[in-house]
This record gives sequence, C-alpha cells and structure tokens, in this order.
Amino acid sequence: MITTPITPDLVRGVLELEPTDRGLVPHRLPSWARDQNEDDQLAGAESQPSGVRIVFRSSASVVELDVVATKRDYLGAPPRPDGVYDLVVDGVLAGQASTTAGDVMTVDLMAGTADVRRGAPTTVRFAELGSAEKTVEIWLPHDETTELVALRTDAPIAAVAAGRRTWVHHGSSISHGSNAASPTGTWPALAAAQGDVELINLGFSGSALVQPFVARTIRDLPADLISVKLGINVVNSDSLRLRTFVPAVNGFLDTIRDGHPTTPLLVISPILCPIHEDTPGPTGWDLTALAEGRLAFTADGDPADVPAGKLTLTTIRTALSRIVAQRAAADPNLHYLDGRTLYGPTDAAAHPLPDDLHPDAAAHALMANRFATHAFTTKGPFAQ
Repeated sequence: MITTPITPDLVRGVLELEPTDRGLVPHRLPSWARDQNEDDQLAGAESQPSGVRIVFRSSASVVELDVVATKRDYLGAPPRPDGVYDLVVDGVLAGQASTTAGDVMTVDLMAGTADVRRGAPTTVRFAELGSAEKTVEIWLPHDETTELVALRTDAPIAAVAAGRRTWVHHGSSISHGSNAASPTGTWPALAAAQGDVELINLGFSGSALVQPFVARTIRDLPADLISVKLGINVVNSDSLRLRTFVPAVNGFLDTIRDGHPTTPLLVISPILCPIHEDTPGPTGWDLTALAEGRLAFTADGDPADVPAGKLTLTTIRTALSRIVAQRAAADPNLHYLDGRTLYGPTDAAAHPLPDDLHPDAAAHALMANRFATHAFTTKGPFAQ
C-alpha cells in the first residue's frame, strides 16, 4: 500500500485543513472567521465536513482512509447513527462505510454542557474497485467531525483539476444535511450532481444567522454561482426582529456583492415548517418526545408578538421577497426563490418532517430535483 500525504489539492469543498497532533481537521470556515465566532453550535457545525470530499485519479483497487471521527452522544436522546463515508467512482456511488470508533462528545442538552473523551484512529476501507484508471471521490460524513490521519492506496494517485463551475451555497441544518442518509444524499450534493457543478457547502446546522463573517467568507471565495438560504435559524434562535433582520440581510448581500458584483446570486426563503409558519421562536426541545426516546422540536414563541416585530417564516418570506425585488431593479443577476417551491404544503402530507423541523432523506431528493430544475435548466438563474 502507498501512503499519500493529504494535501489541499486532493480535498474539495473545504476552506482550510487544520493540522493537529493526529492529522488534519477539514474546516468550512477560514481561521479568521472562526476567531470571530464565540458560538459552540457554529464551531461544531462548520467542522462537520458536509460536501467535503477527497478526489483523485488512480487505478487503485483498494483505498484506505485512517480517520478519527467525533461521535456525539446526547443525554436523554436516541443514539445518533454513525456517520457515512460515500465512495463515488466516475460519478457513480460505488460503496459506503462507517466507523464506530473515535472521540466521543457527550452533550447535556438541558445543562448546555459537552465533554469529550479522546479515542483512537480507525480505518475506512474500500476494496475490489478494479484496476482501470478512474476518478475516485471519498465523501466525508456530513454530520460528523472527521480528522483525516492517512490515505493509502494500492496504486499511485494523482490530483484532479477542477474544471466545472463552482457553486457556493449557504444555509441552515437543512442545507447542512440534517436527516439525509449520507453525504451524497444531502439536497445540495444531489442538486450539484444534477447541475454538474463543484459544490462548496456552507450550510451550518442551527447557525445561518446572517453573520457578517460568513458574508465576508463568501465574498472572498472563488465562485461562479452563489445561493443563500436564510430565515429558519433566525426564527429558531429568536435572534433578530423585523427592523434588524431587513438591514442585516441587505448588509449580508452588500458584502457578497463587494467580491462578486455580477455573479448569479439566488436568495432562497425557508421551506415549509408548520410549527413556525405563523408562530415565532425560539424553537424548543419537545420534552414529551425526548421522554419517549424521540427527537422533536416545538415552537415556543407567541403569535401575539408578531405585530411587535417577532419573526415567523411567513414574515421572513415577505421580507426577503421585498428585499430582492427592490435590489434586483439595479442588480439583474440577483434572484429570489420561495423555499416552499422546494418543500411546500402538499409535500408535508406525503413527506412530513420527522422531527417537525428537518426533511427526511426522500424529501432531500425531492428538494434537489426541484432546485436543479429551477436553477440549472435553460431559463434558470444558474443556467450554463
């Protein structure tokens, strides 16, 4: 077996590889942005490598990747499934693997504490891949922080130059991939495959809060296409009011436009989420469901506070539509998509949100198909 150093030219969808005492941690925010963040939720989310994949050309029939995964154990909640590694060969899903070992983070949701117990590296192995020259992609678990330790193959490998357009997408846990079955099954990954584009997924679970450092990160990235899906986490966290949300979004878009003045930019409002359509946040844990071993959420706000400026998904969609319409008069490359086009009232009956907040795997596929049809076809904002 040949050991090849894991270098930036082999890793896509990542903004930075942080050296550690064991290997490399892929990050989806640069170090300067992480330094401006004091939120543990975002720190954990950006280190989970949604959309990150190791890509190379080789005739190898065996591929091994040594990793240290961070397993999350939520006290009182059902066990989380192990993260999935997807092997894609010449664009086709050819294998999947998981590991049960690694670091363990025990999280007490009620106390707001987390303790980490260090574990040992383990090996993810794919074999019987044939001896033909091929493009190999190892997609890392979208929902599990993964430290890269070593890459081995039974034949030499070479980096692959990226020749496709780059799509930078920012969003919430839905874009991050919550409840998707595997990393290539998140709706942005599926849509990127249909649109034949290179994905940089800046979907951060619970953390799409219109932060200026995220806008500056997007501003500084090379990007041919940009989309931002805003709103649900602002309601979840009850972090803004209407009078602050509107200027925050305008400032966010202004910053992106500083680096990408004419790049196609698509603003997407929230998909349907019945608990928050007309009830503001914050979002709380459904304690009854937790007692039954299920994970579910509730809307803990009061609809009577909406006239005073508290945000619901309904008010956010109205605001985003108005913002884009006003700006598009001078910015013809700015577009708006109502998130209910991706997942709406009729879908809630066929594919109900299993935890009242996140779509299931089938709904991720549905959203991807609809997004690709809207964005990448001839008259779409991301048309070739």
